[in-house]
Amino acid sequence: MSGSKSSAPDAAPAADPLGLTVYDLAETAASEQQRRTRSGRIKMLLVLLLCAAPVIASYFTYFFVRPEARSNYGTLIQPTRSLPELTLAALDGPAVPLRSLRGQWLLVAVGPGGCESACEQRLHAQRQLREMLGRERDRLDKVWLVTDEAGLAPKLAEAVRTEPPVTVLRFPREQLAAWLAPEPGHSLAEHLYLVDPMGEWMMRFPVAFDPTRVKRDIDRLLRASGSWDRAGR
Repeated sequence: MSGSKSSAPDAAPAADPLGLTVYDLAETAASEQQRRTRSGRIKMLLVLLLCAAPVIASYFTYFFVRPEARSNYGTLIQPTRSLPELTLAALDGPAVPLRSLRGQWLLVAVGPGGCESACEQRLHAQRQLREMLGRERDRLDKVWLVTDEAGLAPKLAEAVRTEPPVTVLRFPREQLAAWLAPEPGHSLAEHLYLVDPMGEWMMRFPVAFDPTRVKRDIDRLLRASGSWDRAGR
């Protein structure tokens, strides 16, 4: 009779506990790293959304809330176009990064240095429109982008320096045409352009514009952005 204890079948080799531990630790570390990466990205997106929320809300109010009560006079630029990453020369020589103009609403005129009567009228209208804004006028700066190397006539040079002065920058025409655009059939120099404090060109006014209606558009935009935009950069 065989022994009371029969021999058991060969048992499977035991798993290496050390090997399993190292593998589990590596997998856990990788999973934790992925979780942290996802969490970091979500937090970054939330911060960006929080920063952009006032701007989004103001434009939503202007463009979509009670549209029946609003009729744009100027042409809305959709999508908007950001200030180019360029450094331009001021009239008196120093270099000015174009992006440094952000932080204020900008009413932009375009024209050659040898400004003709129509150009002078636009610059005059630009100055008058700012003054018409009353207590909100400090939220808007006047900018004249000169498209050539011609010198300014003495009277015009004096006029653009009167308080508050116009920011005058020489902007090569080819590069300017890659940012701003006129109505079909017209030239860049025939319009006034509006740039928001984020540095986005967002509106173009008609060639033979009505200053009262231009002011109405600007007033509405200033009211809509009042929660996040303040005078000064």
